[in-house]
Amino acid sequence: MKDGGILKRIIKIAVCLLLLVSVVGSAVLLYRGHQSYEDLINKQPLDSLIQQIQTKEDYVSYEDISPYLIDATISIEDKNFFVHHGVDIAGVARAVLSNLFGIGDPSGGSTISQQLCKNLYSLFYDTSITRKITEAFLTYELEGKYEKKEILELYLNVINYGDGYIGIKEASLGYFGKLPKDLTLDEASLLAGIPQSPNNYQLSNHYTEAKEKQKLVLEAMVEEKKIEEEMLKITEEG
Repeated sequence: MKDGGILKRIIKIAVCLLLLVSVVGSAVLLYRGHQSYEDLINKQPLDSLIQQIQTKEDYVSYEDISPYLIDATISIEDKNFFVHHGVDIAGVARAVLSNLFGIGDPSGGSTISQQLCKNLYSLFYDTSITRKITEAFLTYELEGKYEKKEILELYLNVINYGDGYIGIKEASLGYFGKLPKDLTLDEASLLAGIPQSPNNYQLSNHYTEAKEKQKLVLEAMVEEKKIEEEMLKITEEG
């Protein structure tokens, strides 16, 4: 009994220490992430970056983008886009745990809002937990200032569609010779799968892989009730 009591005490102490390390470590990471966020927005304010994008000649408004592309993108990238607050909290938590204790996948998923912030501030090549937290602060600012439709509009104008096409207008004209508003379901669902891995799905040399990805996009659209299953079958046959 005596040995059992000592063991319980040791376990309690170990748990308390673990919790302390978690709290202190998380606080340090949050501080570093916030400092990095402040450094970025002081050098280049979010509003200024977005204004630069919106004034480009090839910028396309939400109303001039095919509803098929909008539905396909949300279905495959971020099905809860219109209801969440911008940050994948579970993904950030996984990154913190991985950094502190080597538990789980440090990358995690990102929302459309987070991906937009990555593009705006070129955060792709820094995979540290500090970057993940910095991205979260940027995303909260973005979501606090801009409407969901405007965020999605911005996202579609800056993402990489492979083959050197940046933004939906370049991709739509480059791949299909038409404006984004005229994309069919087949074309839109094909394009929507490319940004997850542009080098592996670009149509010039990975058309087969892109078509396989398209099937997943269409299935996601059916699951999200954006299209009927019959439309999926027609698209596959075409």
